[in-house]
Amino acid sequence: MKPKNLKKKIRRLEKRLQEGPKKLAKLKQRLQAAEAAKTAKAKKKAASKSPKPVEARKSGAVKKPKKKLNLSPERRAQLAAAMKARWAAKRAAEANAKGASGDNQHSAPPGPPPPPQNRPDGV
Repeated sequence: MKPKNLKKKIRRLEKRLQEGPKKLAKLKQRLQAAEAAKTAKAKKKAASKSPKPVEARKSGAVKKPKKKLNLSPERRAQLAAAMKARWAAKRAAEANAKGASGDNQHSAPPGPPPPPQNRPDGV
C-alpha cells in the first residue's frame, strides 16, 4: 500500500476515535434524560391515581379552560342565530310530543295501517 493511502487511513481512524467518545457521551446523556423522563412520568401517574380529597373532586379545579374561537363578529352572529333556531325547533318538537301524548290518552287505539296502494305506474 502506498504511504499516501496509509496516511489517509490513519488520519480517518484517528478522527473516528476522537469522535467516538463524544458520541458515546452524547448517547449516555440521552439515555439518562429518557430514564429521568420515564420516572417522572411514572411518579405523575401514581400521583394522579392516588385518592383525592372530596373537596378537590367537587370544586372542579382540574377543568381545562375553554379555547376561544377565532371568529369574526359576522360569523359569530350567524352561528348564534343558527343555534337559537335549532334550540327553538327542539323546544317546539318536545312541546308537540308532550301535547300529542296528552291528547291520545282518552282516544281509541289506532287501527291497523291502511294497505299499500299498488299503482300501474309504479309510484
